[in-house]
Amino acid sequence: MRLAWLVFTAIFIGSAAQAQGEKAGDFDYYVMSLGWSSNWCALTGDARRDPQCDAGRGLTWTLHGLWPQYERGYPSDCRTVHTDPNRSDSAQMADIMGGAGLAFYEWKKHGRCSGLSAKSYYSTMRKAYQAVVIPPIFAKISKDLRVPAAVIEDAFFESNPGIARDQMTVTCKSGMIQELRICLTKDLEPRRCGADTIKDCSLKDAGLDAVR
Repeated sequence: MRLAWLVFTAIFIGSAAQAQGEKAGDFDYYVMSLGWSSNWCALTGDARRDPQCDAGRGLTWTLHGLWPQYERGYPSDCRTVHTDPNRSDSAQMADIMGGAGLAFYEWKKHGRCSGLSAKSYYSTMRKAYQAVVIPPIFAKISKDLRVPAAVIEDAFFESNPGIARDQMTVTCKSGMIQELRICLTKDLEPRRCGADTIKDCSLKDAGLDAVR
């Protein structure tokens, strides 16, 4: 009976600790993730009938998130003393994120781990996004393409000479370009990506759908 109680106690305590999440503000650097909107729509958004995917939006690279990161791995769903953002705060992020729902989700999963208040986190996300030049060529993509994933990184490198090759990475999903990720210090300066983040997509014919 005593053994059963000890096992039960260990399971209960372990589960409770895990459910609480990591300590807010305890991380090494940020990963800013930019997603190609049309591809996200093809893979996920269309099935949800998400307004981000409506014709005429003209969205190219939208902000997916600004993620606190460890040198290996990352925290999520952290404990924080700060309250959640209100609907108005989240709605104001829709212009760069495609929608308010994503902004609130990113706050819950990643923003709480930053140690910042919701308003400050949203402000930091916007500052990081606005510091990157989106190559103008992407707004002109009017038909679906198949391109080497490396071309995406080349375009961002040329438009952002202050960001080195080992400070950004391209990811793919289901044969399509998914995201361009840039690694930043807590002060939002470019820095080398961690070993588990730096791996680029190596596809030679990744899908890049036309701007909607």
